[in-house]
Amino acid sequence: MSRIDDLIAQRCPQGVPIRPLGEVGTFVRGRRFTKADRVDEGLPSIHYGEIYTHYGVAATSALSHVRPDLKPALRFAQPGDVIIAAVGETVEDVGKAVAWLGTEPVAVHDDCFIFRSSLDPKYVVYFMQSEAFNKPKESYVARAKVKRLSSDGLARLSIPLPPIEVQREIVRILDLFSGLTANLATQLDAELEARQRQHSFYWASLLTPRAGWRATTLGEVAEVFDGPHATPKKTDSGPWYLSISSLKNGRFDLTESAHLGEEEFSSWTRRVAPTFGDTMFSYETRLGQAAYWDRHEPAALGRRMGVLRPRKTVINPRFLTLAYLGPQVQKLIEEKTIHGSTVDRIPIADMAAWRISIPTLTEQQRIVGLLDKFDALVNDLSIELPAELNARRKQYDHYRDRLLTFKELAA
Repeated sequence: MSRIDDLIAQRCPQGVPIRPLGEVGTFVRGRRFTKADRVDEGLPSIHYGEIYTHYGVAATSALSHVRPDLKPALRFAQPGDVIIAAVGETVEDVGKAVAWLGTEPVAVHDDCFIFRSSLDPKYVVYFMQSEAFNKPKESYVARAKVKRLSSDGLARLSIPLPPIEVQREIVRILDLFSGLTANLATQLDAELEARQRQHSFYWASLLTPRAGWRATTLGEVAEVFDGPHATPKKTDSGPWYLSISSLKNGRFDLTESAHLGEEEFSSWTRRVAPTFGDTMFSYETRLGQAAYWDRHEPAALGRRMGVLRPRKTVINPRFLTLAYLGPQVQKLIEEKTIHGSTVDRIPIADMAAWRISIPTLTEQQRIVGLLDKFDALVNDLSIELPAELNARRKQYDHYRDRLLTFKELAA
């Protein structure tokens, strides 16, 4: 930060003025246009929702366009203006901004404000990302179902006014830092995607039948049970009521499941109750999904959920789950699916006759060990890489906030 420090020492050693935005620029609300007004080619336009879903700090071209004949009824941001979202689903979305650096005016939606000033537009946007702006902003946001920020509220929010040379140097540094962060995100995403592709390749390779595998049927390696065909009254505590939404690529995500009361639990498990080592699967909607039950806890099957209970003398329980998710059984599911008018389903009554091939128990155990290790590696990366990126983003946020914090010039 020595360059910034030198500039501040030279140009504003006593501090910088901090003034309300309404004193240093003007706010103009955009004019309404709708989705029906959009065209592939026409007047460049910016909608409030695009500011926090598509645009970054600055834009030189527009994502969308509107009909040219609307021009007299619209309001336009000029190159160098800042466009601010006045509406959003969250408090964080409201007040997000983009500097318009295109070569022509851009039409602005009426749920946005155009801010025009002599400040560097990217400096303004970077400041609007900082804690110094967002913390006081919260008190001016109307917290209805849709969050809103008025021009009066925006005008009251203050901004430091260092000399233009300091503003531009801050922009240069933050552009560099944000570029490095974006590049890191791209690299980490590519690394995770490569590992996931590698995982899928090994999964398919290890679970594809080959020489030495024994031909059998699903019914010979597991008992097939049908779950209940209705939905019980759910509770906040008690035995698990397992939803098909909780089946996540071989594991259970119990945040997607609910609970049953003790009385309903006994009636809901009269036909079958999950036991440790079972494979649960969906036979209507979410076809192909399954999960391994690795808990010694009372639970009931959810609607549209079936159970494969392994015959442990011929199949490893964990291998059964992996095989269900492997190419052999997934192809059978695709072939056997009945496409109904409301939902697709597989005929659970016929599943016992499905022809499959399995390796020896020793080979099953080896495959389980390899895939579980690889699964753990990919899962660790899925946690570690986003954590690394989050740490870098926090570092960037801290550095940005430091750059945008100034000693205030005494009145």
